[in-house]
Amino acid sequence: MTHELTPWIITAVIGAGFLAGFINTLAGSGSAITLPLLVFLGLPANVANGTNRIGVLLQTGVSMESFYRQGYLDWREALTLLLPTIVGGVIGAQVAVNLNERAMRLAIAGMLILTFFLIILKPKRWLVGREEGARQPNWKDWILFFFIGVYGGFIQAGVGIFLLVGLVMAIGHNLIRANAIKALLVLAFNVFAFFVFLYNGQVSWLLGVILAVGNIVGAWAAVKFATKEWAQIWVYRLLLVVVVVSAARMLYMALTG
Repeated sequence: MTHELTPWIITAVIGAGFLAGFINTLAGSGSAITLPLLVFLGLPANVANGTNRIGVLLQTGVSMESFYRQGYLDWREALTLLLPTIVGGVIGAQVAVNLNERAMRLAIAGMLILTFFLIILKPKRWLVGREEGARQPNWKDWILFFFIGVYGGFIQAGVGIFLLVGLVMAIGHNLIRANAIKALLVLAFNVFAFFVFLYNGQVSWLLGVILAVGNIVGAWAAVKFATKEWAQIWVYRLLLVVVVVSAARMLYMALTG
């Protein structure tokens, strides 16, 4: 590590963790804040990726439990999506092929742009869910969530957005119930992905725990905010902003990297 952990740096790490925990709970891509910070503090990119998972695990545990206590998490349905998501997450964490990063970033940016238009063209679907109610997941959904798991296991940033797309547009949940199930799925596949990073010595415990303090508080605050009826439109707007910023970031990295 090239930077000494001064009080200012510790405060900055906790603050970044808070923002990431809040954004991840309500939308996704909070890791786009924490991963660059960890790299700036001197961690190699792969160690930063593994270290970031400590906070992700704890923040999703907090948000999942909070959503459940308030009656927004359907365990039975969520469990049907666990296996394909976990398997995908483990595979993604162990990916060891030569990837064309520029092509990958362009593809992700393209998917995010498509997601933006799906959100603005059908705002009612995101705020109240499918008119006839959410349906039970089928084998097509299992394939979809397997590939989302692969992506999430490989790189955490942005996976929450793609999980929300599957839960809202494919299955029919509104945004708040989709966020509750998303928390369980992210927690599940990150447990297994984290042990892959841990086994390969790619976790910095000290920075990870400091970051997790902010993650936990941010996730708790986000659930408190999200479950207020008047807040739904603001959660929807936050999701739009996150999608636009994430797409722009991916395009910039692809075109300048």
